[in-house]
Amino acid sequence: MPITAALIGGGASLLGGLFGGRSARRAAQTQADAQREAARLAAEEARFRPVGVTTRFGSSTFTTDPVTGRVTGAGYTLSPEMKAMQDRFLGLAGQGLTQAEGAQAQFAPLQGAAQGLFGLGQQYLAQSPQEAAQQYMSKQQELLAPSRERQYGALQNQLFQTGRGGLSVGATGARPSGAAGLGASNPESEAYYNALAQQDAQLAANAMQAGQQQVAFGAGLFGTGGNLLTQSYGGQAAALAPYQAYLSGATGLENLGQQPFEMGAALGGRNANPQGAQALFQGGMGSAQTMFGANAYNPFATALIGASQNPALMRGVRNAFSPSYNYGAFGGGSGTFGEGEY
Repeated sequence: MPITAALIGGGASLLGGLFGGRSARRAAQTQADAQREAARLAAEEARFRPVGVTTRFGSSTFTTDPVTGRVTGAGYTLSPEMKAMQDRFLGLAGQGLTQAEGAQAQFAPLQGAAQGLFGLGQQYLAQSPQEAAQQYMSKQQELLAPSRERQYGALQNQLFQTGRGGLSVGATGARPSGAAGLGASNPESEAYYNALAQQDAQLAANAMQAGQQQVAFGAGLFGTGGNLLTQSYGGQAAALAPYQAYLSGATGLENLGQQPFEMGAALGGRNANPQGAQALFQGGMGSAQTMFGANAYNPFATALIGASQNPALMRGVRNAFSPSYNYGAFGGGSGTFGEGEY
């Protein structure tokens, strides 16, 4: 198969593209390596770098990985004096907690008394004020009945002694309203029954007041019982106060021991330089981008591709490989182009 200019040109273009592709790949790899290095330097500049701090109350420590440099551990330690005080506080806190645990049994009598008052209050409130008044009236009349009977007997005896036992005066007819009039009686009996009526009227007034007082008293029993329960629960809550005070003292010392840790972490944050890291990263990325064009350039590949695209050069190559080409023409001899002349 005869070699033609098209084959030679195509081969040169292909070879130039191959060389150019290799150069571009190496340039891309170089750029990627430069970008990774820029990112690494930026991350290193912005990395959190804590500092161990020691104060009167304690000290802080930070451990880092020897390979990556990352923080792998952090802690703090109380000073011996603070640790001894904290142990004493915790010992007292244990005693306070034991005391609080026994508070429920100590205040149990208050709860029992409150339940008793609740039951008694329910008994008093089981009756309405009217029912309580009626009960009061009945009891008072029962108490007065013996003395009244004795007084009535003495009155009858007095009337009999004076011979006026059957005397009755003062009767009246029916009232205009239709109500019955006054019955006939002697003056002593009338005075006696009037006294009883006045006494009963006073008892009725007292009975209504007694009924209201009974309801109020029953409600007061509930209020007193509620106060006793409140005191019981409040006492149990107050029993926790010593434990909470001792525990607060222990945690306060712990906070003092944490100060070196917080200070070291704060210094680590200050040591980090995000602005500088950003500047390093942007500079490295820009430098890698700038060098990409120079690293990707391959003069040999460019020459091959340019030669394959040169019409004059390709025409000469075609004539050089033509069978009718007179090679002596280049040596001063004579010759002519054949039918394949371009």
